[in-house]
Amino acid sequence: MIRSAALVVVAIGAALAPLPAPIVERVYSTRVYVALQSLLTALSNVVPIALFDVLFFGVLAVWIGLAVADVRRRGWVRASGSIGVRTLTWSAALYLVFLATWGLNYRRVPLADKLQFDRAAVGVDSARRVAAVAVDRVNGLYAAAHRPESPASAGVSGSLAEGFARASRDLDLPSIAFGRPKRTLFDVYFRRAGVAGMTDPFLLETLVASDLLPVERPFVIAHEWSHLAGIADEGEANFVGWLACLRGSAADQYSAWLFLYGELTPSVGARDRAALASALADGPRADLRAIRERVARHLNPRLSAAGWRVYDSYLKANRVESGAASYAEVVRLVLGVKFGDDWTPLRR
Repeated sequence: MIRSAALVVVAIGAALAPLPAPIVERVYSTRVYVALQSLLTALSNVVPIALFDVLFFGVLAVWIGLAVADVRRRGWVRASGSIGVRTLTWSAALYLVFLATWGLNYRRVPLADKLQFDRAAVGVDSARRVAAVAVDRVNGLYAAAHRPESPASAGVSGSLAEGFARASRDLDLPSIAFGRPKRTLFDVYFRRAGVAGMTDPFLLETLVASDLLPVERPFVIAHEWSHLAGIADEGEANFVGWLACLRGSAADQYSAWLFLYGELTPSVGARDRAALASALADGPRADLRAIRERVARHLNPRLSAAGWRVYDSYLKANRVESGAASYAEVVRLVLGVKFGDDWTPLRR
């Protein structure tokens, strides 16, 4: 009991400890975490199944087995205490493992503080200009991105890994072991909740929804690889994934610009949205419609809303003040960061 209480106290202390972001960045994110990621992702890549499933359902099965044994031996009333203590102890232990393997990245220095960022540049006018660029790019890239031999139609090509490596160098991020995109037993939940992908925070795997369209896969995978690179914030992961795809094949670039078009249009007025939509060629317009239809085909609105509320709480508990709304941070970064040639972000 004393050990359990001590473990819970340590976990609470770790959750509340005011660790300075520069120290987290220098000691954990760019050193300890990099070593762990290279090892864990390389090991998890060896097997085709999602080890996260094995971990989750294995822990759940053992917990249920021990709880049933306690009830049979001592009855519900007497067993409830030991079950509660075990649950708290295991939760504390898993939380500490989570912090060690990935979670401390939530406390690193924000990308906006490491890049040349102009808050005054973030506005409707700049959103309209970049959205027009997105329209121009998807129209121009459509044909090349949809060729039969396109890597996006067959899976992940080497171009995406090369593009991610280039983006990492531009952002001064460490090299990573690229996660093998895997399907998970949670795939049904992914599709019903409208989730495109997930990074396993314990074994550092890349998990993606099985029904993603070829035009979606490059960006979704690049987004999840951004998490593997230690970028915990969802909006920052969108930004890094977008930059990585821009440095890849035509299919990768198309996926990135199609994503960004969808993120930017809500930032402009109705008249501008209509003008941008009318400027889209038939091909990109059909792809956007296909994405909407894919999501709607399986989406359960209630489950999706509940899932996003839980995730919003999770993000806020990990010091992401905007919660699930942090996904939209990519718009602020794209508009506010100063770029050189070929969308190269300028560092401070």
